[in-house]
Amino acid sequence: MFSSAFKSFSSNITSNYEISKQPSATVGVWSIFDAKKKSTGVQASVFVFERKSLDVSSNGLGPRATSATSLRKVQDEVIERLRKEASSLARLRHPSVLQLVEPVEETRSGGLMFATELVLCSLSAALAQKDRTGGRSGRGIPRSVSDDGTTSQAFQDVEIDELEIQKGLLQVAKGLEFLHDSAKLVHGNLTPDAVIINAKSDWKIAALGFAGPPDGAEGHQPVPQISLSEALYHDPRLPRAVQLNLDYASPDFVLDANINYLADIFSLGLVILACYRHPHRSPIETHGNQSAYKKIFSNSSTVPTSANNFLSDQTLPRELNVTLPRMLTRRPAQRLTASEFQQSEYFDNILVNTIRFLDALPAKTPVEKSQFMKGLGRVMPQFPPSVLGKKILGVLLDEMKDRELLPLIMQNIFQIIKVVPSSKEVVSGKVLPQMREIFLTKSKSEERDSSKEAALVAVLNNIQLLADNCSAKQFKDDVLPIIHVAMESSTHSLTDAALQTLPVIMPLIDFSTVKHDLFPVVANVFSKTNSLSIKIRGLEALAVLCGVPTNQMETRVDDFPGPTQPERKDKNVSSLDKFTMQEKVVPLLKAIKTKEPAVMMAALKVFRQIGTVADTEFLALDVMPILWAFSLGPLLDLSQFQAFMDVIKSLSAKIEREQIRRLQELSSTRPGDFRPSSTPQPSASNGVHQGSAATGAEDDFQKLVLGNKNSEKNDVFAGALAEGERLTQNPPSFSWSPVSGGNKSVSSQPPLSSLPALQPRPTSRSITPDVGMSAFPSLQPAQQSTASIWATSSPPPTTAQNRNHVLQPSAYTASASAAISPPPVSTTAWQLPPPPGPQRQNIASTFAPSIAPPPQSNVHGNVWQQTNHGMAMSSQPGFGGSMNVLQPQTSLPQPSQQKKTGLDKYESLL
Repeated sequence: MFSSAFKSFSSNITSNYEISKQPSATVGVWSIFDAKKKSTGVQASVFVFERKSLDVSSNGLGPRATSATSLRKVQDEVIERLRKEASSLARLRHPSVLQLVEPVEETRSGGLMFATELVLCSLSAALAQKDRTGGRSGRGIPRSVSDDGTTSQAFQDVEIDELEIQKGLLQVAKGLEFLHDSAKLVHGNLTPDAVIINAKSDWKIAALGFAGPPDGAEGHQPVPQISLSEALYHDPRLPRAVQLNLDYASPDFVLDANINYLADIFSLGLVILACYRHPHRSPIETHGNQSAYKKIFSNSSTVPTSANNFLSDQTLPRELNVTLPRMLTRRPAQRLTASEFQQSEYFDNILVNTIRFLDALPAKTPVEKSQFMKGLGRVMPQFPPSVLGKKILGVLLDEMKDRELLPLIMQNIFQIIKVVPSSKEVVSGKVLPQMREIFLTKSKSEERDSSKEAALVAVLNNIQLLADNCSAKQFKDDVLPIIHVAMESSTHSLTDAALQTLPVIMPLIDFSTVKHDLFPVVANVFSKTNSLSIKIRGLEALAVLCGVPTNQMETRVDDFPGPTQPERKDKNVSSLDKFTMQEKVVPLLKAIKTKEPAVMMAALKVFRQIGTVADTEFLALDVMPILWAFSLGPLLDLSQFQAFMDVIKSLSAKIEREQIRRLQELSSTRPGDFRPSSTPQPSASNGVHQGSAATGAEDDFQKLVLGNKNSEKNDVFAGALAEGERLTQNPPSFSWSPVSGGNKSVSSQPPLSSLPALQPRPTSRSITPDVGMSAFPSLQPAQQSTASIWATSSPPPTTAQNRNHVLQPSAYTASASAAISPPPVSTTAWQLPPPPGPQRQNIASTFAPSIAPPPQSNVHGNVWQQTNHGMAMSSQPGFGGSMNVLQPQTSLPQPSQQKKTGLDKYESLL
């Protein structure tokens, strides 16, 4: 049986494992290396023994190793004993016995190696480390040193406190019970070096080199019985680590030469004393000498008993004072068995019993398991963090396969994560892999798994804890898929809890993941749900995706006062881009059919955020109509409607500001473009408005394209027309028109934009007034200018009083003859009559239109019709009403000194 089990392991350790270069600890003559299996990545420990450590030069052997033959024989004995130690582990399978994963192999140098579960150190190394730290536990110490000086960073996780000792001794007792009752073996050399502490802080029995059946064993024994004579003999040629340690040996071996199961209980009692004494060593020190051992036991004062406090300078626990006397008694029949020791008062407390129940959890009924998981949370605060993280957490992770207990297990796991010091390593290396396997594996049956959903709710409620204890990449790869599963669930409570996790998720994922992985799931849930609460929660999730800060996620009316301000985003938080908001989010909101106020206000929160980043044209054409439609919902109250109006007004103001800015920038980029102005032109000194400079530019253009063909046809009234108007092609001729060849400078004169267009008629002519004027401008005599289009001679200068005085009919007629100069001879049809003198007889035979002067303040009659004028104007309503039509009449002959009438008296002004 033993040989067949041994042959089943045939793999090569060096080819199948990645082994560290430096040892992490030592146990006796074994050096322990951390390793990882290449195919599975499972961590392990490789025990290596080098044959050269037994050479004479290494001082491993005593002075008696003089001949090569004798040295070889001694070395062979040592190697055979070590081989037996490893081979026994291959046959013995128990939770309290060190687990072998690869069988013993010979190295090329003649040494041995085998692989086991991941271990930290031996109990002996842990106690020695505690001695070096002054009685404190190893926690927080960066490096620990084993007996031979080898350092290991794993020692910082080893703690030796009261509960750890109780837990460990309980596990060792279970291992001894297995050896005695099941394997029918006596360990024979139970020492602190024979107890290995694994990565879960469990104490495991090892060093089975002296294990064998007891005296009187019947039947075939797979392991031969040990020879006490050989085992008790201390050969100085051999290392003490490969010989039986008399400091922990039972008097049954040394004094009675009797091999029995209870000898291991005596050794266990001495191990307990080593854990509580200071320094942490056995109270019996023989240095490998049987005579010294016998001498100690010959005197009751040197034997550890309750009378001398078991040779301990420390106060032992009260329960231990009751248990130890029954373990260290001289007679084997009076000692406790391994099973009785487990039931002793020493282990009778709530914490140890909790650990004991955990060890036996697979054998408990579902009801017992459920009750235990419900009460575990109340007891866990009493456990030290090391026990929680290494012992209890490991059991809970193993039990996650029980779907009925999964919700309770997840709650307890998260409670442990909160208190263990190495929470990040726990979450990354232990919790997340188990969660991924449980929650992302599709069930074969399509039935609803209520236990799994309840466990998912527990995970979502603790999502912040997971985010704080894992990297962003781990969160994206392991946690985010679990959240997607919860969002797409048909259970509303699960979907609601998943949507609420978005504020925690956003800082841990990048923009691409937000846009392509997270947003489609949220949008799909929002568009397909029929639940009002999920609809609202989906809108809140969309707001988070659009960049609304997490501290403003509660939708209240108070959140919408005044103008919309750009929200200050959290640092390092990715959100949707403008294109996605405009093209995908807004259509989702537009498709909302319900008019529930809670939905409307949640949608307003999203629109408010979109308004801070969207284009103004999109806001005006797409967002504003939706906002108006939502704001007129029949179920909104006054405060909610005002909240909508605040956002609408703020967005409208933003649109207006942006459009004004855009138009201003557009106008500034085209400074040469002419834009008509509605402001009046400044008036000249005579009260007539000046023309626009654009007319000159237009004339220049005409000259350029027409080739100066009409350079002789200067329209003196070109600038007197309103913009967009033109004179008739054939202007009418009047009797006062001078002959051609007049002044050529008329085209360069400033236009008179306030004069109405003149239309010739056969017998009469209508003058269209400027309807934009409130009244006819006051006519004042102006100083002679070289730019005058009516005369070339200079009239006499006028005084300031005449310039500022409004002309009256009587005053005008008195000074008209002195102010008018004869116009130049021209063929142009629009010329004033010649000055008075010898030519006045020609005027009598022509039509002489006249414009009546403004009325005097002392004249009460119709000042516009006078018989002494050469022409009368028909009385019409003011310029604000209909036109005044000029009626040409025949002029009567006047003496040479007669006052000028009609246009003649305005000659100097025009």
